[in-house]
Amino acid sequence: MREQYRSTALLESDLASTPMDQFARWFRDAASGGLREPNAMIVSTAAPDGRPSSRTVLLKHFDGRGFVFYTNYASRKGRELAANPYISLLFPWHGLARQVIVTGTASRIGRDETVAYFRTRPHGSQLGAWASAQSSVIASREELLRTYEELAARYPEGEQVPAPPEWGGYRVEPEAVEFWQGHENRLHDRLRYVRAGSVWQVERLSP
Repeated sequence: MREQYRSTALLESDLASTPMDQFARWFRDAASGGLREPNAMIVSTAAPDGRPSSRTVLLKHFDGRGFVFYTNYASRKGRELAANPYISLLFPWHGLARQVIVTGTASRIGRDETVAYFRTRPHGSQLGAWASAQSSVIASREELLRTYEELAARYPEGEQVPAPPEWGGYRVEPEAVEFWQGHENRLHDRLRYVRAGSVWQVERLSP
């Protein structure tokens, strides 16, 4: 189950001046390259005892300040981030033989920004955010569906659904961003931006 990656070399001279600009370039490539859900990323957090946990989350926005995703603040990742804000994001763009690995810190975004995004979600997704006490134990799927149907009766299609108080966004401010390009014979390119004060330095890692 091995694959020989055949790709163009990634050189330091090819990189944008900041990791967010370089991410924007690669994200455009992923989006135009036919990859399914290129905004899907593996979000890894750690419990207070150091045990890691990972799950797939959808990136909803990125800019010069970082990467934004939304979740229930009472979920496992929300509880872990409350105790330990350090976080890792992994974008596994296998179809392009590329990965982007982000390490940094997560902080809650403003409530106004959360509400504005919540109003853009499909009606069913808005109800789902209320119906699910994310990461908590429930008796059955029927219980979840019953809660959803009760909410659908209370907030029919076309009626504004308020954003749940325990639901909102996180912005991940990167401290390091690695761009990984696969090559044949496992001689991959790994170029990592590392924040040094107000500037970014680039270092090459051995594959």
